[in-house]
Amino acid sequence: MNGYLRTAILMAAMTALVLGLGALIAGGTGVVLALVFAGAMNAYAWWNSDKLALRMHNARPADTREGLELQRMVADLANRAGMPVPAVYIIDEDQPNAFATGRNPENAAVAATTGLLRRLSREEVAGVMAHELAHIRNHDTLIMTITATFAGAISMLANFALFFGGNRNNPLGIVGVLAMMILAPLAAALVQMAISRGREYEADRVGAEICGNPHWLADALERIQAGAARIDMNSAERNPATAHMFIINPLHAHAHDKLFSTHPATENRVRALRAMAPGRGNGGRTRPAASVRSGPWG
Repeated sequence: MNGYLRTAILMAAMTALVLGLGALIAGGTGVVLALVFAGAMNAYAWWNSDKLALRMHNARPADTREGLELQRMVADLANRAGMPVPAVYIIDEDQPNAFATGRNPENAAVAATTGLLRRLSREEVAGVMAHELAHIRNHDTLIMTITATFAGAISMLANFALFFGGNRNNPLGIVGVLAMMILAPLAAALVQMAISRGREYEADRVGAEICGNPHWLADALERIQAGAARIDMNSAERNPATAHMFIINPLHAHAHDKLFSTHPATENRVRALRAMAPGRGNGGRTRPAASVRSGPWG
């Protein structure tokens, strides 16, 4: 199934959960209130998600020497991808990682940790930045903001219904109401994770095309996974709801490809990227690699 169609279906499922909970709370009136509630939350997230995400991780503008080099790299890759150049930020964390945020390509930002710049080669950093640019170009930053907001709205509505008892005069009966209140947040979380996983694979594919060498991103994913498994990211641990934004899950408890993981298994992503290399099943259609000065960062 086409990735965009699958995302649309899953987001429709999230909407249905919001409406279902609204109906359980107050019948037809509850449906209207639930739509207004979800719409207000999404409107707030639309305008403020990028600022909130950057603030949560104490990101600072990339205006140091290493930051200016990163800005030049991101600008070159964005021009190669035919998209606006996003703002560039640095997060003072030793764990190698990165994320993108913003409501659209014209209002977007990418952020990389100091650990990423210290521990990865220029080619690997270019692969990571290309992956984040792919998220922006594919509008994944907006999609994930909306799904996270919907998931939060569903959990709040379920708690509200549980506290006030819900609409007892419904076809499901009181047992059905209680089941819906408990299972709806779980279903919302699973939908959110399914969307996140699918968008990661697509961003890997597009990112490899942007930088021109799938091995750069594959090597970077392996290095980042090894670092994330042993190095804490304090800002992510304080804000676990943002874990899905990063290229590799920064939380140690959810590093593997389990039911509740927001990311696919790194080995699966690496395998798919290696298969994209010329002569490995795509007829050699990978674009020439971007011009990146070789060697370690800095």
